[in-house]
Amino acid sequence: MTDKRVGMEVSIAAAEAVKMARAECVAAYPITPQTHIVEHLSELVANGELEAEFVPVESEHSAMSVCAGTSAVGARTYTSTSAQGLSLMSEILYIVSAMRLPIVMSVANRAMSAPLSIWNDHSDIMTCRDCGWIQIFAENGQEVFDQTICAFKIAEDPRVLTPAMVNLDGFTLSHVVESIYEVSQETVDQFLPPYKPVYRLHPDQPVTMGAFGMPEIFAEARKAQDIALRDSYSVILEVWEEWGKRTGRHYNPVETYRMDGAKIALLTMGSFGEVAMEAVDRMRKKGIPLGLLKLRLWRPFPFEDIRKSVQGLEMLVVMDRAISTGGIGGPVASELKSALYGQAKRPKIISFIAGLGGRDVPPEHFEEMVGQAMKLKGKRKIEEFYTIGIRGE
Repeated sequence: MTDKRVGMEVSIAAAEAVKMARAECVAAYPITPQTHIVEHLSELVANGELEAEFVPVESEHSAMSVCAGTSAVGARTYTSTSAQGLSLMSEILYIVSAMRLPIVMSVANRAMSAPLSIWNDHSDIMTCRDCGWIQIFAENGQEVFDQTICAFKIAEDPRVLTPAMVNLDGFTLSHVVESIYEVSQETVDQFLPPYKPVYRLHPDQPVTMGAFGMPEIFAEARKAQDIALRDSYSVILEVWEEWGKRTGRHYNPVETYRMDGAKIALLTMGSFGEVAMEAVDRMRKKGIPLGLLKLRLWRPFPFEDIRKSVQGLEMLVVMDRAISTGGIGGPVASELKSALYGQAKRPKIISFIAGLGGRDVPPEHFEEMVGQAMKLKGKRKIEEFYTIGIRGE
């Protein structure tokens, strides 16, 4: 069902996916570790392999501003960024989602400084988790390629019209060479037709976008945006199902691994899911009924999928790669506690924070998390969160 298998740097795979999606405008500013994506796209445009406008700008704020303009006039639009770059464009992220502009962006996740770090964690995206974008996390290079193409189809669907971002772990994914199955241009063209905007800026048919909202209408506009983002869930499933039929690669909001008979499960988001699989295999050999949940869809949050996935579990061990400073600890764990609150039967959630600033999290650390969690079984009082791999604890 696929054409060829190639060894490719994951950043290049993301750029190739954008090319195959026939993006019409790319606006970008370099920041490690996403730079290889847009560097390759600039080469593709310069060489005539992608018929698009490539706009080099002076900042990430400008990049998203350009994307807002090109998307508003009806062009299929793409950009990418990381860390402080994502924060700099934060103002415009809220604007384009509220204006329902279907921009697609790759975020090569990186720690927020200070101290300065170019390495991976999820602190950058957690600063923008409520910006109104569809947010998907990729586990490997194949998923980055597939989800980039899917993101265009999801975002541009007339029932959605909401920007989408694909998160890939910086360096851990972005700079490694992986085996990736490419599909033919014909397959992508059949899957993803040319973008036909419902509304666009045009001098012959004037419209207003993002106008001043008085208090009498602002709340209703924000409510409508929230409904649209939540309703995108069904379209996301449709798109993933169609992609699965065309390529043989099927995706779900929550992926499961060895959950048969599991009484305790790990939950991860991003590339560390594959490391956690090794820990699950090791502990299963020791007779520990451990499984793994991998959260792929961050927004809209898959409440019902989570609730179904944890049925029968006694404990859920959540690994966050970001810390809600001064708050409850891990953002993902906090979200899960909220999703499961009020359920008649729910597992005890144990929150762990690890892998900050690119710190390695080997299988042994996942085993340590499970071991610690098992010692807490039956205890009524537990800490809000625990940390793993930090010296001097």
